Amino acid sequence: MRWRTALLGSLMLTLAGCGAVPENRVPERVQRPASGSPIATMRPEAQLCHAELGRTGSSFAPLPDQFYGAGCMTVDSVKLDRVGGDSGAFEVTNLGALACPLANTFAAWARFGVDRAARQLLGSPLARIETMGSYACRNVSGTGRLSAHSRAEAIDVSAFILEDGRRVSVLSGWNASREEREFLRTIHRSACKRFGTVLGPDYNAAHANHLHLEHGSGQFCR
Repeated sequence: MRWRTALLGSLMLTLAGCGAVPENRVPERVQRPASGSPIATMRPEAQLCHAELGRTGSSFAPLPDQFYGAGCMTVDSVKLDRVGGDSGAFEVTNLGALACPLANTFAAWARFGVDRAARQLLGSPLARIETMGSYACRNVSGTGRLSAHSRAEAIDVSAFILEDGRRVSVLSGWNASREEREFLRTIHRSACKRFGTVLGPDYNAAHANHLHLEHGSGQFCR
């Protein structure tokens, strides 16, 4: 009997060394995403980006990488629905795939640049940001160069809805009342401090109805 007990103990140690788990030991439960899911194939830098975006209080879902040809793609992108503010989240409409680094920059701008400016200059918190979209496989207007939209690295913002019901659009507000003009120019300047490229109504007629916000390391602000 003693030799059987010793043999059993030796076998248990051998199995433990090989990574096997004895039947009387409950393994730690690990949640693993399904094979092929966006999270399962996510790169470490993308995981960090998603974690940062989660800390902003934003509501989003990771999207799988897509390659559409002709240089158009969405990589490490998310579907962003709501952005965290000082006292709750507010909606963002009409967004498709959005590169995660741009989503983080946008979330910070929306909270610290837009929501706070709305409170201070217009007397009401922000309720919703309306956009004209993010990803689009197209060139920069009038050129043969791919737009940042073709990589989901740009957002076109068209209007802002306040909690008191007012709607301030880029098209009608840029040269409207003093308060609306000041608000739009303030958030435009704030965007220029965060995004690589910012284009508005003063740039050209093609941007009369929106602010083009583009991810990047440059500082092109018009």
